[in-house]
Parts: sequence; structure tokens; C-alpha cells
Amino acid sequence: MTDLYGRNLKLQLEWYGEPLGDRFRRLLDRLALSQAQLAGLLGLSAPMLSQLMSGQRAKISNPAVLSRLLQLEATVDEPGWTSLPAGEQARRLEEIRGAQRSTLTVDHAKEPVAAPAPAADPVVAIQSLLRDIASAGDLQGAAALLDSQYPELAEALRVLGAGRTQDARAYYARIAGQR
Repeated sequence: MTDLYGRNLKLQLEWYGEPLGDRFRRLLDRLALSQAQLAGLLGLSAPMLSQLMSGQRAKISNPAVLSRLLQLEATVDEPGWTSLPAGEQARRLEEIRGAQRSTLTVDHAKEPVAAPAPAADPVVAIQSLLRDIASAGDLQGAAALLDSQYPELAEALRVLGAGRTQDARAYYARIAGQR
């Protein structure tokens, strides 16, 4: 592996919690799709998906693509996904394919406006919002600054902003259960 690939994979780990290749491979296996089909679902070109998977590129630069990735992961991780009829699975995937962003979008001529969120998963919405405004490294840096005076807030930034979705869901369930 060249230094560039290693650097890019390290950045992916920092920004997304793990290399994108691992995340994409899980989706490919879970959905039994080709790379080209997954790329189309996410709104990427097949070569771009391949470059992200291999570490030739580090970042998903389009926030809508990242949002669709998070929505897709949340959808296929839902309990009962595998028992849904094929038609319902296809409908949900098509809904994600057509989704723009699941968080706030900014029209520079107006105030921020809320875009509809196709995924009802609050963890995905929180992660998407945090990741739209800061990188995982920035969120971890902010958490480090907050650690001494606001440890609970620091943990929330680390887990919800920079952590893996499954860890964020467990954290969210724990916090929501305390109310």
C-alpha cells in the first residue's frame, strides 16, 4: 500500500469511524448488489465508489451522498429488514436513492430550511447533522476541549459525531432510556 492509500484510509477512519471499503462491503453483502448498483443507489459513479473503497480517495465530498449512505446503513440495519417483502425493500431503497439530504440544508439567499428526512432514525439524523458541520477529527477535538468541564457533552460528540452508527445507536438508546 502506498503512502497515499494509507493516508486516505487513516483519514477515512478518522472521519467515518472505519474505512469506507468496510462500510461499502457490508452493504454490498447485505443487499447482494454489484458495486455499480450500490454506486447508483448512493448517487456516485462506479469509479468513484471503487476509489473510495480502495483508498485512492479519502472523502465523500457530496453531503447528499453521505446522507444517503447513512440512511441506507440505518435502513438495512433495522430489525426485520430481511423479513420485508422484496417489493417493500425495493421501495425503501428507491426512497433513499431519491433522497437529498436528511439534515438542514442552506439556501444562501434565505435562512436554513429543514429538508424532509426519509429515514425516521434519529441517530442517523444527528450523525448527518454533526458530520455536515464538522469532520470527525474536529468533533473529537471539540470533545477533548469539553472533557474537563462537560464530560457528558464530550462523550456525545465523540459517539454521535465521530463514532460508528451501531455504537451511536447503543449510546442513544442508553441516554433516551434515562429520561
